Amino acid sequence: MEEVLSPIATFISTVDAWVWSWPLIIILVGTHLFMTIRTRFIQRKIGLAIKLGFQKDDSAGDVSPFAALATTLSATIGTGSIVGVATAIVCGGVGSVFWMFVIGLLGIATKYSEVYIAVKYRVKDSSGNMLGGAMYALERCFPGKKWAKVVGILFCVFTAIACLGTGAAVQSNSICGIVAEYAPGVPMWVIGLVCAVLVALVIFGGINTISKVCEKIVPVMAVFYIVCCLIIICMNGAFIIDALKWICVCAFTPQAMVGGGLGFGIMTAIRYGAARGLFSNESGLGTAPLAAANSASTNPARTSLIMMSGAFWTTCVICLLTALTLITTILANSDLSAAYAVTNALAIGEAPDQLALATSTGVGLSEGFSKGLILATTAFNQIPVFGPIVLIVGMALFAYTTMLGWGWYGNRAVTYLFGQKAKKPYSVIYVLFVFLGAIGGSAILATMSWDFADIMNGLMVVPNVIAVLALSAVIA
Repeated sequence: MEEVLSPIATFISTVDAWVWSWPLIIILVGTHLFMTIRTRFIQRKIGLAIKLGFQKDDSAGDVSPFAALATTLSATIGTGSIVGVATAIVCGGVGSVFWMFVIGLLGIATKYSEVYIAVKYRVKDSSGNMLGGAMYALERCFPGKKWAKVVGILFCVFTAIACLGTGAAVQSNSICGIVAEYAPGVPMWVIGLVCAVLVALVIFGGINTISKVCEKIVPVMAVFYIVCCLIIICMNGAFIIDALKWICVCAFTPQAMVGGGLGFGIMTAIRYGAARGLFSNESGLGTAPLAAANSASTNPARTSLIMMSGAFWTTCVICLLTALTLITTILANSDLSAAYAVTNALAIGEAPDQLALATSTGVGLSEGFSKGLILATTAFNQIPVFGPIVLIVGMALFAYTTMLGWGWYGNRAVTYLFGQKAKKPYSVIYVLFVFLGAIGGSAILATMSWDFADIMNGLMVVPNVIAVLALSAVIA
């Protein structure tokens, strides 16, 4: 089997590297920067955005603005916020954390923009439910234009496929990974079956059921996770300054690694910072608007402000705390310090090596995930008894709510492509992929799953960004 799958996995990995090459990163970051300027630095209103998220709005819509925000946070505060950050560090070096943070801040403007056009140009279906997203915005603003229809269709095709990977298979695979670390005797098919049943019980109920579950789970799990990270950071308090110094220095220090010339370290750090940042905050991906369109609000700007706060919570709070937790753990642990080539260079203001294990030998995304999981496990094991429980429960809940959120995204995509009749068949397929992601435990299948999900995420960016840029004047 491995002999058959190996060339396929290599091909998918090659395509992934091609998709996430500099052209896509320039498109993504360029859009973030352009919309930041076009909206006159909408990030300055983040305080108001957070405040609005907790206020009631009885306008027309299917769910409350906070419930819509919780649904999108359920999809973004997932495994990408824990092991995704660790994977960025392993694959792209410590400097990738800096670029993840900066690109995430700029991405707040894109998040605002994509939600704005989705809410402003949303429509009602025959059942009275709200429908919105890049595809509807393009269709209504450029009626009769074939290019607009094609871009909208491509976005939905990429989204429907991406949900099966990013939302279903990858998440259940992540749960199996953390369970195998602490309870290796548990059969993977049992975990897969439990995940599939729990997901099915919710997603067949539609956005109202999904939002109610997410509204209750997301705030609680986020608070517990943040508290645990703060405890570990305080335990490693002597290394916080060194960790921040390491992040900043490595972000701008070219590394002459094997297989890459001068500047390879910076390029790798930016690439993984952008890719993992997109995986964690989804700014530019176009997914948040699919849930935001159901928000009960008649003011697109208000809804957009609320939804853009999600990018702040994931990037500036969850991901940053995760990064500090992991990096201070590396610095505090002599064995990890040796493994990650930390030298006394910090003491003299020079850059320690990037994680040479990754950048010199070409660690792939799946292998990076495995090594990232080990790093996260080591960090949380510093808190006796309670730490491993938080990691296991946190990963399980984060992955579960991510599966719920992405299940709704796929639902919206197939509804646009094939109509209401496609929702239930797609949901059945989605639940099946949740199960398959759990039992597909071989290294090659895991690699294919992660790389394929990464490809689809990258492809989703292009049509969504086209919609945002085409309507940038409206947004401004």
